[in-house]
Amino acid sequence: MRYISTRGAAPALDFSDAMLAGLARDGGLYVPESWPSVTPGEVEALAGRDYAEVAFRVTRPFVGGALDEDAYRAIVEETYSVFTHEAVAPLKALAPNHWVMELFHGPTLAFKDYAMQLLGNLFNHVLGERGGRVTIVGATSGDTGSAAIEACRGREAIDIFILFPHGRVSDVQRRQMTTVEAPNVHAIAIDGTFDDCQALLKDMFNDPGFRDEVALSGVNSINWARILGQIVYYFVAAAALGCWERRIAFAVPTGNFGNIYAGYVARRMGLPISHLVLATNANDILSRLLATGVMKRGEVHPSLSPSMDIQVASNFERFLFDLMGGDGARVAQQMAGFQATGELPLGDDALATAREVFAGFRLDDDGTLEEISRCYKATGELLDPHSAIGVAGGAASRRDPSIPMVSLATAHPAKFPEAVERATGIAPGLPAHLAGLMTRPERFDVLANDLAAVQGYVRGRLAARAPA
Repeated sequence: MRYISTRGAAPALDFSDAMLAGLARDGGLYVPESWPSVTPGEVEALAGRDYAEVAFRVTRPFVGGALDEDAYRAIVEETYSVFTHEAVAPLKALAPNHWVMELFHGPTLAFKDYAMQLLGNLFNHVLGERGGRVTIVGATSGDTGSAAIEACRGREAIDIFILFPHGRVSDVQRRQMTTVEAPNVHAIAIDGTFDDCQALLKDMFNDPGFRDEVALSGVNSINWARILGQIVYYFVAAAALGCWERRIAFAVPTGNFGNIYAGYVARRMGLPISHLVLATNANDILSRLLATGVMKRGEVHPSLSPSMDIQVASNFERFLFDLMGGDGARVAQQMAGFQATGELPLGDDALATAREVFAGFRLDDDGTLEEISRCYKATGELLDPHSAIGVAGGAASRRDPSIPMVSLATAHPAKFPEAVERATGIAPGLPAHLAGLMTRPERFDVLANDLAAVQGYVRGRLAARAPA
């Protein structure tokens, strides 16, 4: 399996090199040169298998010959052995033919663990084989950072720097990043929004001198291996609900378009997904795109669902590449125009294709609180704000009531206790393995939204850690 850039001007790489590179040299994102396909019989054969076995079978074609098959199987088995629920990603019925899939049984209580734990183990294996070191820089709107830190903490071949928007993540999210006592972990609060953090990250990747100097790599969903780990639970849900020939739909709380893009990949592979509900909060650039045909950047508004407080959804470029017929030069032109003007018109044919795959849904903070309360009263299930938007989107955007709808619950309610208590009167507690989180000392620095300042900080920390 080879990987090509969405902008068409970077060399094709195998899986391991694409993973280590993160972002392509031309500023594009890596995608597979061709799509593996699955048959209904192969999906049916996944029913009853444990999560790690499904993950191995579904993702193995994307790894190709880059890793020994036995070694890759061992990596996958190790990855999901640390999850706390026997099913890893359990399904629960909420209403007739409407299910919720809990994706918060990993170490940091968010769906990011399902791919990030895999990525951390893959990094460790590949770097161990090559005898190399990398500097990982990531940007987070809340959950990516803690999941990345947990996956990379204490690893000798990795230094990890996580940028997060100062004052714009929950207390639990922040403390999961800032209370980790590992010398290779560096948390940086940026005076700005998540989009500012993401822009700094991309600027670092697009600075060839800096990129090579520090051996830069990434863990955001711009890294294909992140998408890889998220494809799996779509297959797990379909197999569990008997959807290898009949159709299934998913509702996905959406910010940076990575999680829902993984569902699109599953659909491209042949999973019979009728449509994907793109569920957004008030920062609704993507649901507006489906309504108007124009992706138009606006102001980021803080919300009760901070992981979705995004106006530049990086992974949309991967879908755009398909909409543009795999024309990298055209994608590069479109993205340059979006960078310059803040607007990206799709055109009628591309919009029709997007609307066939995706349904847009928007829910503001008041609606989110109402949904948390409604779901608890109706089912006894506590939802965090992001999951509530997904559940509401799944209920509101069904195209056919006979098709099973699976709404993804992307974070544990204890990560956002204030919002949950405000809606239900119940303050959800943290699991035992995070006891003491709110009283541990924090360790982080606040930096201006300035590329030179952040690059200088990274260089300084690396120099301090370098052997004498």
